Amino acid sequence: MPVYRNLGWLLLALPLTALGTVDPQPQEVEAKAEVLEQVVAPDVEVTQPVEPLSEQEVEVIDPEGSDPLEEPVTCLARTIYWEAKGVPGLDMESVANVVINRLASEEFPNTVCEVVKQGSEQSPCQFSWWCDGRPDDVVEDDAYEIAKEVARRALNQQLPDHTDGALYFHDRTVHPPWANEFLLTSETEAFIFYRPNDTAN
Repeated sequence: MPVYRNLGWLLLALPLTALGTVDPQPQEVEAKAEVLEQVVAPDVEVTQPVEPLSEQEVEVIDPEGSDPLEEPVTCLARTIYWEAKGVPGLDMESVANVVINRLASEEFPNTVCEVVKQGSEQSPCQFSWWCDGRPDDVVEDDAYEIAKEVARRALNQQLPDHTDGALYFHDRTVHPPWANEFLLTSETEAFIFYRPNDTAN
């Protein structure tokens, strides 16, 4: 009889143990995302195994959309959200493409957060949402969930580059002077994308 009792306790304990090992920890996911961004950055050597981020792992990062902008998933997802909020699909994915293209370029910083925040210490900001003086917390949970999934796929290098190597973009409602200096590479419903004329694809 004691054998069966012990077996029963073992069976009860198994699901709890399994749950403990399945639930991703934010620090582990952040570390994995940092390795993934290093794979893209041109002058950073990756010394750890590269594993893609899962949907479950990304869910534990910035769940309320109010965390500090200090790690790759949050910085990328918040940029996608604020730049292309309300226009999911190709617009969100193309904004992610620009951030990843900049990360891969020697002309830009070596981390997603540095790419996103570039210019905040001296005008102009590269991404207007970052220094527009407004709160950066998420206000639409569904749109942010989509942005986080796009960010996950972008960091995993599972997102096709819809922009043909673009490093710059602007909203269709404006025409900044710098747009005349670059090669137009693609257009979406909301944005127009560019890269320097001498940038090889």
